[in-house]
Amino acid sequence: MPAPGKDPSPPAAGASAADASAAAPSAAAPSGSADGDPARGRPRLPRSYLLWLAGILASLAGNAVFYFALGWAASEHGGAVAGLVLSAVTLPRVLLLLVGGAVSDRVSARRVLIAGDAAMLVLSVVLAAVAHHLGAPPALLVAAGLAVGVADAFYLPASGSMPRRLVPREQLPRALSLRQVGGQVINMGGGPLGGVLVGLAGLAGAALVNAVTFALVLAVLIAVRPRHGAPPSTGSSSLLKDASDGVRVAFSHPVLRPGLLLTGAAAGFLLPVLPLLLPLLARQQDWGAGAAGLVIGAQGVGMVAVTLAVVRRGPLGRPGLLSAAGLVVAGVGVLGVGAAPGVPVATAAGLVIGVGNGLFSAHMAPLVLGETPETHLSRIQAVLALVQALALLLMNNALGALADLASPTAAVAVCAAAITGIGLLGLASGPLRTTRTGPAADTART
Repeated sequence: MPAPGKDPSPPAAGASAADASAAAPSAAAPSGSADGDPARGRPRLPRSYLLWLAGILASLAGNAVFYFALGWAASEHGGAVAGLVLSAVTLPRVLLLLVGGAVSDRVSARRVLIAGDAAMLVLSVVLAAVAHHLGAPPALLVAAGLAVGVADAFYLPASGSMPRRLVPREQLPRALSLRQVGGQVINMGGGPLGGVLVGLAGLAGAALVNAVTFALVLAVLIAVRPRHGAPPSTGSSSLLKDASDGVRVAFSHPVLRPGLLLTGAAAGFLLPVLPLLLPLLARQQDWGAGAAGLVIGAQGVGMVAVTLAVVRRGPLGRPGLLSAAGLVVAGVGVLGVGAAPGVPVATAAGLVIGVGNGLFSAHMAPLVLGETPETHLSRIQAVLALVQALALLLMNNALGALADLASPTAAVAVCAAAITGIGLLGLASGPLRTTRTGPAADTART
């Protein structure tokens, strides 16, 4: 689940985006511009981006704690209430995402982010105070979920566009991979940290921690000013027309259209494999929870290895070509998990899934962001988030039903075939296959 009012995970098929420290020597910059790196002969990431990234990662840590606390408090009232709370977050986000992207392009992403952080800071403090005195009744949890969902709808498109506004186009692959690596580490530690904090201070304590991280991000956003991208639009048309124009541009662009379709398909068929189908498969095969954890861990290792390589070296080749090839690799890994005779083979297949997922996400995200017209940065991010959310919402239910009607193995096989086929279709797309990013491509544009 994306962060409430904070930076979303990159548009990847992986559940979320691990440690940026390994890449820090080559990513740190002594000034606000992309100074040259004499050791490697490439520009360093701007200090403004690194400062923004540090704030975002701090906020993701607070968010992981808060979401655990929200889900834990809702589960005390039963499955129906827990589902209602999650729906309260998801529904307004889906309904308002396109409008949120239009607002961000109209009034500036930075202003939307500052307003969103300030609103969520106030909400977190109020929630902590109310939860301290009243506990966590269902009405409070649903109200909190609705507020988070509305804030997300405006915040996520603006936040997703910020790397393009802070980083030169040719540095997007490294910048987004660094964000993804950091997000992986946060996600791995967020659950255990949330469990400890909730045990000590409950929902009120988690909300206070979240408020502190919102305050940190707010301070960073006030200090950071975008250097790239077009100025806000004049707003001469209606918000709904602006929002629909974002959809039109997204699906009429020769590179964005196949990129968005591949991303949505990956979200629908790859994202559910490990969190939804793997536990069912592990129970069917009598592998146990520990074995399922090993497969998930192996997937994370493969994904982090690829993203770290991109952080250090930049894009590994043509981004569309590698993204589509990554889906084919991931499809082979998914098939391996479904056909594995035992835990060791399933773990190795999980590693293959991670490598394929890493290739896809580390190259597709900068490709989509880099190819987006400067006037539509937030709106295209809104379309991207909406495509992923709708695909995941549909396929989680469809694959879960298929696993019940047939078997978890059959559902995994369907995912493997779909992912591989989608990757092959991506390889057949001329614009997607031949588009380049990086300094050479940037020079060609100019």
